[in-house]
Amino acid sequence: MKIVALFPEAEAGQDNQLLNSDKAIGLKPFLQDKGHELVILNDGEADLDKHLADMDVVISAPFYPAYMTKERLEQAPNLKLAITAGVGSDHVDLQAASENNVGVVEVTGSNTVSVAEHAVMDLLILLRNYEEGHRQAKEGEWKLSQVGNHAHELQNKTIGIFGFGRIGQLVADRLVPFNVKLQHYDPINQQDTEHSQFVDFDTLVQTSDAITIHSPLTPETEDLFNDDVLSKMKEGSYLVNTARGKIVNKDDLVKHLESEHIQGYAGDVWYPQPAPADHPWRSMPRNGMTVHYSGMTLEAQERIESGVKDILTRFFNNEPFQDKDVIVSGGQISSASYNAK
Repeated sequence: MKIVALFPEAEAGQDNQLLNSDKAIGLKPFLQDKGHELVILNDGEADLDKHLADMDVVISAPFYPAYMTKERLEQAPNLKLAITAGVGSDHVDLQAASENNVGVVEVTGSNTVSVAEHAVMDLLILLRNYEEGHRQAKEGEWKLSQVGNHAHELQNKTIGIFGFGRIGQLVADRLVPFNVKLQHYDPINQQDTEHSQFVDFDTLVQTSDAITIHSPLTPETEDLFNDDVLSKMKEGSYLVNTARGKIVNKDDLVKHLESEHIQGYAGDVWYPQPAPADHPWRSMPRNGMTVHYSGMTLEAQERIESGVKDILTRFFNNEPFQDKDVIVSGGQISSASYNAK
């Protein structure tokens, strides 16, 4: 079989990295030993299109996605499986995948701890006005009033969690010691927990001092945090997004940061990815943005490697995938997360 994988280009001296074109999460010897062809790409556009006609499996990570659009899926008659080397398969048109009988599988749980820790870090960075303090240290300044004017404690703040699945719940667990009030909204998980109260979406938006997004990208969540929703957030509140960039409207966010209605935004997810050099989120005020790496800790990469190899082994042996990993199967979108309204 022909397996096409998209990974970031390897760089000299980065020997610990598994998710790159050199190490390729150990797939080179793994597939060679089984007699399969592995093609590793660095470009998810032109290079990918060259292989649509005869590839059987496509593999890419959410951090560096191969966008499998409806058009591409229709041009890939041999494609049987799209594997997400991580969590979150919105780079695949799931409806088109189901219509073309292409399975979509991901490594569920592989990087949930990593992303949850990153989200908590982002909350602290924003509330403590770390970016301004760091800028002053780097540029030789010492303007204490300027940095202290927007520095807050996390304690006693109301933190809203949008999306209360695996990652959202891990974020809640990690925020408990900070003595915050936790509330969450999720269309599937509508139960109170020991530490977090379920509220409706409008309440979450209007009463949270900071909101952290942990929802999959679906037709219902795309552009959800637009001008209307952002304008209803508390004056001077904060927004963290380590889920998917398209959940937040790109231009509306910039407007609300420039007006200081939203005091700060942090995260690591963009659209498209890799983000162009002139993406407005790179230069908008009071942002704590990074490249998409929250789920790329070395520990997570090891779990991703193990999970992808497990998926491929099951596929080659005609064995069923683990239920938790399946997004599209048998011509249907089977994941509850991607079917939620």
